[in-house]
Amino acid sequence: MSSDHVATWTLSLPDGKHKVEFEHGTTSGKRVIIVDGKEIHREDWMFKLVGKEHFKVGSAKCTVSIDACSGFAYEYTLEVNGKPLEKFRDNQNKIQKCWCFTMGSQNSTPFRVVLEKDTLNVWVNGKVVETTGEFTDEGTETHFALGQTLHSAFIQAVSSGKRRDGIIHKLFVDDQEIPPAHE
Repeated sequence: MSSDHVATWTLSLPDGKHKVEFEHGTTSGKRVIIVDGKEIHREDWMFKLVGKEHFKVGSAKCTVSIDACSGFAYEYTLEVNGKPLEKFRDNQNKIQKCWCFTMGSQNSTPFRVVLEKDTLNVWVNGKVVETTGEFTDEGTETHFALGQTLHSAFIQAVSSGKRRDGIIHKLFVDDQEIPPAHE
């Protein structure tokens, strides 16, 4: 890791978790953005030591802001889709539901299933999958295939009965409920 490494953030998007790293040379003005271990932007010499760098992570529009604090100290902040990272995370927790689990005993396969509540897209390990909706007595079920072995999976949406809590989403794989992830 570079001695100019000044910040690391983790973004949880429907297509997966992403690690964003930022390097800033406070004498040269160097700016380097690394996403998931790959360098995506580099400026080696800049006369202006403060400012903003814009880039994308998946479909998310990101901005790193470099602000002077006092003397030669700097503050680095990340905005995602125009929101400070904390507000973006809060919003993501409202509009998506995530489950992380493994299947199989010997060659266990890790899965990350994400439901985008606003679009009703279902993502499995970073890819949108084809779904089929079905109405039930309790609410709705969104069915989809999971993995190469095609485990049967569905997301059940039922009313909580409380206006404040809204709809409760549960994931079932081979008729077993999977507990939600805490991202």
